[in-house]
Amino acid sequence: MRAGLQRAGCGGRPPPSDHGAPADHQRCRLRRAGAAHRRHLPPIFYGLGSDGTVGANKNSIKIIGGDTDNYAQGYFVYDSKKSGSVTVSHLRFGPNPIRSTYLIDSANFVACHQWEFLQKFDLLDAAQTGATVLLNTPFDDPQETWMRLPQAIQQVIVDKQLKVSAINAYKVAREAGMRNRINTVMQTCFFALSGVLPREAAIAAIKQAIRKTYGKKGEDIVNMNIKAVDSTLGNLFEVPIGTPAAEGMPYTWVPDTAPPFVCDVLGQLMARKGDEVPVSALPVDGTYPSGTSKYEKRNVAQEIPVWDPNVCVQCGKCVMMCPHAVIRSKVYDSGALESAPSTFKHTRAKDRAWSDQQFTIQVAAEDCTGCALCVEVCPAKNKAEPSKKAINMEPQLPLREQERTNWDFFLQLPNPDRTHLNLHKISHQQMQEPLFEFSGACAGCGETPYIKLATQLFGDRMLIANATGCSSIYGGNLPTTPYTHNAAGRGPAWSNSLFEDNAEFGLGFRVSVDKQSIQAIELLKSLTLDLDEDSHIPQDLAVSLLNNAQANEADIAEQRGWVESLKQHLENWLAVLNSNGAVSPTGLRNRLVNLKSLADYLVRKSVWIVGGDGWAYDIGYGGLDHVLASGRNVNVLVMDTEVYSNTGGQMSKATPRAAVAKFAAGGKPAPKKDLGLMAMTYGNVYVASVAMGARDEHTLRAFLEAESYDGPSLIIAYSHCIAHGINMAKGMEQQKMAVESGRWLLYRYDPRKAEQCENPLMLDSRTPKRSLEAAMYSENRFKMLLRSKPEDAKKLLQQAREDVSARWHMYQYLAARNPADETSLPTHQGYQVGHGLVPNGAAKAQAEGKRPTAVPTEGATSEDSASPTKTPA
Repeated sequence: MRAGLQRAGCGGRPPPSDHGAPADHQRCRLRRAGAAHRRHLPPIFYGLGSDGTVGANKNSIKIIGGDTDNYAQGYFVYDSKKSGSVTVSHLRFGPNPIRSTYLIDSANFVACHQWEFLQKFDLLDAAQTGATVLLNTPFDDPQETWMRLPQAIQQVIVDKQLKVSAINAYKVAREAGMRNRINTVMQTCFFALSGVLPREAAIAAIKQAIRKTYGKKGEDIVNMNIKAVDSTLGNLFEVPIGTPAAEGMPYTWVPDTAPPFVCDVLGQLMARKGDEVPVSALPVDGTYPSGTSKYEKRNVAQEIPVWDPNVCVQCGKCVMMCPHAVIRSKVYDSGALESAPSTFKHTRAKDRAWSDQQFTIQVAAEDCTGCALCVEVCPAKNKAEPSKKAINMEPQLPLREQERTNWDFFLQLPNPDRTHLNLHKISHQQMQEPLFEFSGACAGCGETPYIKLATQLFGDRMLIANATGCSSIYGGNLPTTPYTHNAAGRGPAWSNSLFEDNAEFGLGFRVSVDKQSIQAIELLKSLTLDLDEDSHIPQDLAVSLLNNAQANEADIAEQRGWVESLKQHLENWLAVLNSNGAVSPTGLRNRLVNLKSLADYLVRKSVWIVGGDGWAYDIGYGGLDHVLASGRNVNVLVMDTEVYSNTGGQMSKATPRAAVAKFAAGGKPAPKKDLGLMAMTYGNVYVASVAMGARDEHTLRAFLEAESYDGPSLIIAYSHCIAHGINMAKGMEQQKMAVESGRWLLYRYDPRKAEQCENPLMLDSRTPKRSLEAAMYSENRFKMLLRSKPEDAKKLLQQAREDVSARWHMYQYLAARNPADETSLPTHQGYQVGHGLVPNGAAKAQAEGKRPTAVPTEGATSEDSASPTKTPA
């Protein structure tokens, strides 16, 4: 993906009058300073999606193109990952108009904002002789920085006589309180080294841009950025150029054991050489193999979680919450440790079901994004060191090699038998292999844990229709696919459709699957029960296949075994027909071939329709409503971030009152649409509202119940998002605060209970106990309005309180109903027996033989209203 931004300086226009505002004087001084230092400056910046590089470069364009007499242009190249991939910024500054857009192939300034890129990419190919190079290094020592550079990079630096400077930008950013946002640090270094503006003028302009860009987010954010600017130059150092090391090994993108398509096509795309791949090498039907994200090894985390087996309580929460499935747990026999690496950690399993086995939690260090969600949710405290838990963040680079070996060994350990796991217990359920891993979602993403959970539970028989949005970007963007398969080759079948028709798209999956299942059943009956003794398929096998309820993992495993047996009988039968050359009964051979191709549809398939709130509440709602009304057995998962996350943070109908978003800059004035309540009105739709960070076991139960329901189900899952303006490491805590303040309700509506004359609605939230104000203002999307329009914020906060209170009491009332105590409506006047609702006053009066009492009209007394109506003569 490529995007451009161009700004024209004053070039040719007269300078502003000295009678102008102070801002005009500042611009005039910057223009004169820029004129003294102007030059043709084509820099290239290599950054990491989400580290702020692109945003900082856009600000640089505005500073130089808007406040000096230089023309400026920015051209940005990045892929479709949500974060954590390469971004390349091509910037051009100069006194002459820039009349075209093109990528820079000869730069006099090259900045590498991620140390890992030096090993993977030929970053200095475009560097001119004598150009300046800026590196973000994890090392504080200049000599060590040189020694740690890849040999190929060292050789280019020497051959081209490049000038190299470096800074440990992550260290500076963290000390300023900015965590991993290094954009301000690297931008300051650029202006200091490039000379495009005098250093003092450049720093003043950067600070002014910071106030303008981050002012709405609060003074704390502004001060952190300014602190980073002030401490940057003291940490910037020149790298001494030494002798290149002996020839090093080139970076290998994928192992030789990878499939040819991965090596020849996907590997090239990963190496940013996609333009060199011929069209003929691409799949003609657009179908790409699954399970390829494991080859990327992006190494984007500065720190990774490290497990302490002596403190761990083996609850499985860290495994469940991990957005990228990089934390896994297994139990296994002690004998499997005979060939374990010396650094491989394990301990005795604490669960009684595994009392004689070993337990391990392992982290995929090279695939981790360093979000730290796992640390935040860990309940186990280290009593010897209270600041530590059973899992703690430590620098990734020193651990990378040993954890790569440990991860490879961990994957070789056998997975626990799924049929023996208690899926209602998180520590057991999280032993299931995830079939969604290492996606390109943002670090700490609130959506992906729900998708991962669904694939753990149902992924080996799952079909997914994915609406366009965040989930389609991290779920299916090239070059790799995070959806994967198990050792038996089974995994989710995934496809993406549009906002407006994804629900119908998924319904088509269900209709197709049902039709093929019916065909398989009819063929099986015709080839067994109808043929009786002439059939080569045992009658008991056919009966077992047709009568298996497939209600749990054991049933499904049994059904798969019978299907394999059926296929073998069909193969043998076809062999007999082919060998004797006899003429088979009409269509017999065709029926055998058809049943063999359809046999897998005798195993129950799980159809899921997945998307965000922009799809479900807004653009795709009409289709979603149609699908829910169809009564078909589909499962809908709405990952509700309460905003259009993928397209830049626009308001949706899921956006809560008082939240600031695009198209709601003054705070959203209307309440949030109650999608769950609307779906409940059908009466035959399973509906659940969940928040994993608030109650993980409730989320697990809802997924199991929804999938087991033979009809439409809707799960609305609260998903914290970077667009909320929160610390993503605290995302699960934000979910908990939303529930405890009453802003998000937990409930389940199960139509099966109504069939037993029970209330189908179960309100699983406890009475709100946390301040709504505190919960809302812990998120910047609400807090912004408090700064910009405090009076409006106060009014909207009060209205939000009323929303929460009214909704809570309404659900509390609905959940307290006892259908067994309610009187049926009368059968006359169009009412039906067993409607299950309290009759209105008029109907009740008629049923009891009494005259109905009229409702008083405005201005009438109760006495007037009680009088019988008189008919004039």
